[in-house]
Amino acid sequence: MAGRDEEPANAPVCSARDARGGEIILRSRLRRLIFLGGLVAFAIVALIAALLAPG
Repeated sequence: MAGRDEEPANAPVCSARDARGGEIILRSRLRRLIFLGGLVAFAIVALIAALLAPG
């Protein structure tokens, strides 16, 4: 069994700059709706948590 520091021989090689550059690609209408629905759900949960928080 390989240790954590060892990489398989066929592992892809990425520079740190390429690995950290995140880009959200929402090509279909369904993916856009799911993404926006998740954002709205997160905002609603945060609002409810803020309203119910004591203090």
